[in-house]
Amino acid sequence: MIQRIQTLYLILVAGISSGLIFVFNLWKTKDGFVVYAMDDSISLGLFLGSAVLSIISIFMFKNRKLQFVLGRLNIILNFFLLGFFVYLSLNLSGETIVSEKGIGMFLPIISIVLLVLANKAIKKDEDLVKSVDRLR
Repeated sequence: MIQRIQTLYLILVAGISSGLIFVFNLWKTKDGFVVYAMDDSISLGLFLGSAVLSIISIFMFKNRKLQFVLGRLNIILNFFLLGFFVYLSLNLSGETIVSEKGIGMFLPIISIVLLVLANKAIKKDEDLVKSVDRLR
């Protein structure tokens, strides 16, 4: 249902994870080669996995518990992606390979914030339904 706020949050996460990865670079080497997410198969797979999980979660609006669990899995996936980027930036440090970090390395942080907001709204809806069921 598009009128729910968590649906908008999940659409934003899907857009960030599937669209902005082709716009913003992950890093630039000292030779001037710009690395995008599509150049690295692991990061591309994790970003697209996050987008797919968000889209699946949008269509699970009738089963809020499963939607909440999918949101948590997506948060874990984005934390793994963020950890992978931190590992790459620390392992390939300084001027040896990575000379400039790109804004694309921070996209998982934005996704995590939006997913937390979506899960908070899903939990609020679930609590509302439970409270209405008690009144019957």
